[in-house]
Amino acid sequence: MKASDVHALSDQDLVEALRDARENTFNLRFRHATGELENTAGLGDSRRDLARLLTVARQRGIDVDKELRTRK
Repeated sequence: MKASDVHALSDQDLVEALRDARENTFNLRFRHATGELENTAGLGDSRRDLARLLTVARQRGIDVDKELRTRK
């Protein structure tokens, strides 16, 4: 995901993308730990996407933890 794409997201879409990115990163880490992950480069890409999303959320002043708890 490009930074320009992240900046173009609305606040609600940004929170949803954060939820998906965290879940994806967790799943990739789990698969890597169990030896099922063949493309390990995807793990780094996933972590970078998560970092981009978190950076934009913090720039906008969104309390990510609060938003993720309330939108379950």
